[in-house]
Amino acid sequence: MTSRVPDHWLARAEGTPRNYDFAPSVPIPDSERVLDASGFWAHVRALAASRGGDRPVVALDTYPGVDLVGLEAATRSALPGWTVVDAERAALPIDRIDALIAPNLTDDRVFGRMSQFVLDEFYDELSLRQVRTEVHDRPGPTVVLGWGAILAAPDADVVVLVDLARWEAQRRFRAGTPNWRCNNGAEDPLRKFKRGYFVEWRVADRHKAGFFDRLDLVLDTNRGIEDATAVTGAAFREALARAAHRPFRVVPYFDPGVWGGYWMETMLGLEPVAENYAWCFDCVPEENSLLLADGSGRQVEVPSLDLVLRQPRELLGERTFARFGAEFPIRFDFLDTMGGGNLSLQVHPLTDYIRRTFGMSYTQDESYYLLDCEDDAVVYLGLTEGVDPQAMVDALVRAQSGDEPFPAEQFVNVVPVRKHDHVAIPAGTVHCSGTNSMVLEISATPYIFTFKLWDWDRVGLDGVPRPVHIEHGARNIQWDRDTQWVRENLVDRVQVVAEEPGHREERTGLHELEFIETRRHWFVRAIHLDTAGTVNVLNLVEGAAAVVASPSGAFEPFEVHYAETFIVPAAVGPYDLTPAGGASRCGVVVASVRGTATR
Repeated sequence: MTSRVPDHWLARAEGTPRNYDFAPSVPIPDSERVLDASGFWAHVRALAASRGGDRPVVALDTYPGVDLVGLEAATRSALPGWTVVDAERAALPIDRIDALIAPNLTDDRVFGRMSQFVLDEFYDELSLRQVRTEVHDRPGPTVVLGWGAILAAPDADVVVLVDLARWEAQRRFRAGTPNWRCNNGAEDPLRKFKRGYFVEWRVADRHKAGFFDRLDLVLDTNRGIEDATAVTGAAFREALARAAHRPFRVVPYFDPGVWGGYWMETMLGLEPVAENYAWCFDCVPEENSLLLADGSGRQVEVPSLDLVLRQPRELLGERTFARFGAEFPIRFDFLDTMGGGNLSLQVHPLTDYIRRTFGMSYTQDESYYLLDCEDDAVVYLGLTEGVDPQAMVDALVRAQSGDEPFPAEQFVNVVPVRKHDHVAIPAGTVHCSGTNSMVLEISATPYIFTFKLWDWDRVGLDGVPRPVHIEHGARNIQWDRDTQWVRENLVDRVQVVAEEPGHREERTGLHELEFIETRRHWFVRAIHLDTAGTVNVLNLVEGAAAVVASPSGAFEPFEVHYAETFIVPAAVGPYDLTPAGGASRCGVVVASVRGTATR
């Protein structure tokens, strides 16, 4: 523990079981095993020889951000005498790609417009035909590599997806890696992330989903080319199919921030860092990964979005899939301000605004569940009575220019909160969490659309002022959400749904404007739940551990621990939760998509 943590909190932490699993995994079939780098190349050679004779073609199709220089070097070393063809030499010049995607990127540092491009549009058709002809006419074995290798070698004998987690791509951006085919390594990481989020990753996900059925191997290079691991395409597909029919967790990741606290460090057992941890992305399948593990514990890391793309109906349920498509709509994450600072004062866009301005089909409605807090914890929520909109905007502009601090309490309600309170925050509501809180944020998935209004005179960890979007914010603030409206609609809206010996079910209440339904269960014995045809996302908010089991034995019992978020796919149907690990009483919050239950 670090000296910045007060003694009373250290004493409290010592009494808490630190059993949070930082590397949860999904099993691959017993007949399969995870391959190391040498095993991967041996498998490639064997498949190529059995299928292509003396002129096999192998396609190594890469996700943007993969180390192509390292991959090419490893390919030449592992396959001496093979011809290596760079598929990307058929790509359009970067200035033409820049011109194509300029409307998606905009001049803003953070926000763009969602792209609908497909990868073919980034390639020159004549050049692509020339590469295809070259590959077809080569006399010996050939490897085609790069993002779009399958376009250059559509009839490849062996197809490999070289995948990359989005979180690892972001870390590489921070370390100086450029965007695809760009010379922007030194550019602001937020702008590189924007290009990935609005363009590259959208195109890449459409592209790879189109050849999941053809995959012979999946290569994981998140830890570097030399430490790469792989699984067969059959193991990959079967592992995803199994995950869609049993409870599972995605791999959480943690990030420091200017307002970060020490709750996650002390209560979960994270390694101390120079700057306090601020975020944990505990269930954001668009960003998180899945670890696929064999019986010996060897692992392959793949984006959890691969599961969403591959098994959307089984995972989400038919009605949720019909509403959102192959997109996971619910997001759970942690915001740790324990001993830290206030979050930025912010507002999220209304649905009509986010659709018109950014091309998103739904918005970032959210809520704060107080997993823990000190006695002085507060949430800034809604506006005080009689706020003059122009006066507030003028005060925000003056604060942003450095003339004077923004008098937040003059304009925004300060609401005291306690552990296990649940505060609804529909889009358009001014809000932020104050210091000394550990918030479980339960929200809709479009997670980057935060219009910061005031950041308490801070700069980011990089020393650069964090982006503030007062103009966007002013267009979305719902000025009638004043003290009375907040009190009646957003705070302490707990309704007992059912109560029997050993079990109480409560509706903890996101607002009727929000599509997420949340229930909380307190239990000291086994309780019976049902996905009712739509995906359930849960967090164990009280108790050391609980076991998720199938009444019919459809899946192996799955143990979850305090503060862990886990997913129960729609296809599971009925499931049981039982206290475990010495817990005498457990509490779990369950989120689902309102109006999609089938029974």
